[in-house]
Amino acid sequence: MHAPNSSLSLSLSLIIFTILISPSLCARCNPNDKKVLLNIKKALNNPYILSSWNPDHDCCDWYCVDCDSTTNRINSLTIFAGDLPGQIPAEVGDLPYLETLEFHKLTNLTGPIQPSIAKLKHLKFLRISWTNISGSVPDFISQLSNLTFLDLAFNSLSGSIPSSLSKLQNLDALHLDRNKLTGPIPDSFGKFEGKVPELYLSHNQLSGKIPDSLGNMDFNAIDLSRNKLEGDASFLFGSNKTTFKVDLSRNMLEFNLSKVVFPKSLASLDLNHNKLFGSIPEEMTSLSLQLFNVSYNRLCGKIPVGGSLQRFDYSTYFHNRCLCGAPLESCK
Repeated sequence: MHAPNSSLSLSLSLIIFTILISPSLCARCNPNDKKVLLNIKKALNNPYILSSWNPDHDCCDWYCVDCDSTTNRINSLTIFAGDLPGQIPAEVGDLPYLETLEFHKLTNLTGPIQPSIAKLKHLKFLRISWTNISGSVPDFISQLSNLTFLDLAFNSLSGSIPSSLSKLQNLDALHLDRNKLTGPIPDSFGKFEGKVPELYLSHNQLSGKIPDSLGNMDFNAIDLSRNKLEGDASFLFGSNKTTFKVDLSRNMLEFNLSKVVFPKSLASLDLNHNKLFGSIPEEMTSLSLQLFNVSYNRLCGKIPVGGSLQRFDYSTYFHNRCLCGAPLESCK
């Protein structure tokens, strides 16, 4: 007589039990990763930006965080555009499966680049940019052998550039621009052990000569502008290269432009504010230049006619010793 009631009670109990345990069954987030992230939130001390980091919710659904679809481990942490005073928390090094780490446009972020980042052996993408991070570019970055992208631009980093960065065999791009770096460009940057990365070192205080070894590299893009570099740079060019962009502007470089052989692939060339002499080579008319500037040098002779050279206005050519021809005054 009591069997129906017993069955009904059992069914209700099962339903209630299923409801109670379902959040834990569905949660993807690794509990160790969640604990680390909550410690990072506490260290950063900004509950507004990381308000979605609620311990009652699955951390794979939190803002600024991604989980690997197979392992459910945290593989991406990208924190950007906010008011986060203090330093990069040491706990970031306790997320062992991170492939992407980004702190971007956090102008109140200070202190050095966190040494614990050296533990992130799976890291492929590292961006710490537009912050107030200071100190040196740490040598331990060269231990992150899987890095394909390194961006430390727009900070207050100082000291010399570690030569060991050339050991990063998978690097596609290296951004150290807009810091306070000093000393020479490392000779090892002409001996990258794997890929040849795009190289951005502009807006620093680098000095001395550009190492001859860089002439061995076929950079797709190289920007050394707004430093204190001197001497020759003609070896960065060559007919056998596939370089797309070269910016050497606002240095103290001195070489004969008329003897330079440019790669056919070159589309952007900025050499303004140097000590270049000679004339503009006739062969430059065969280039499909989208950007070109040789102003504020010591060039002479007639500007070659043809190609893209006449599409640029006088500001591309003015303040030279004796350049003439369109778009400047006619040659006498």
